[in-house]
Amino acid sequence: MKSLFRFALLALMLLVVALVSALTAMRLAIHGREVPVPDLVGKTPAEARRIAEQSGLQLDVERQYYSANVPAGNLLSQLPPSGTEVRRGWQIRVAESLGPQRVAIPNVVGQGERAAEINIQRRGLNVGAVARLALPDAEAGAVVAQAPPENASSVSAPKISLLVSDPAQPQAFVMPSFVGQPLGSATLALQDAGFRLGNVTNQSENAGSSARSPASVIVSQNPVAGEKVASGSTVNFEVK
Repeated sequence: MKSLFRFALLALMLLVVALVSALTAMRLAIHGREVPVPDLVGKTPAEARRIAEQSGLQLDVERQYYSANVPAGNLLSQLPPSGTEVRRGWQIRVAESLGPQRVAIPNVVGQGERAAEINIQRRGLNVGAVARLALPDAEAGAVVAQAPPENASSVSAPKISLLVSDPAQPQAFVMPSFVGQPLGSATLALQDAGFRLGNVTNQSENAGSSARSPASVIVSQNPVAGEKVASGSTVNFEVK
């Protein structure tokens, strides 16, 4: 019995030692593939890429900014920062300096969107974000605001964001139910709400003209109640 207990204890100790060794080896293997991020700020993109590749890292020139302190063509920031431990193959994202701002910001408010884009790009600038908003008093497709504004100084990025006027969308309504109402009162309600009366048919094929009088009762409608419709839509009824 004692021999069996000793054997089981020895096997358990060997298992623990094996697990600890495996975890230690795994940790060393993982950390063995980590490298410190080099300092790339102030380097040219070509120099920075060569340095990054020597450490087994990748370089991505993500953005460009104006800078009064860093010469044009040199890197002014990086992420992760230098000294950070990362795994090999990690991508370092950097921003390149354009030097001091020398390009005047044009005024494109009032121009069409396409004309504004051409005007911006012709000056060596880029179009940033383009937002759209339906404005009742503005011409559809025209630029109504820009950022930065005309002749702005100390601009950080060579981009101009635009606000463009979209065509006004027709007002939407939820179609009410006219079933059970007289045709005459439903017709007046439609006109007051800005809708148009369409086809009026009768359940009975042999019904006379009196069956479509204002007193005729509506039994179905199209669009149906609850459906979203635009102002000016046509509504068709079936009466009896």
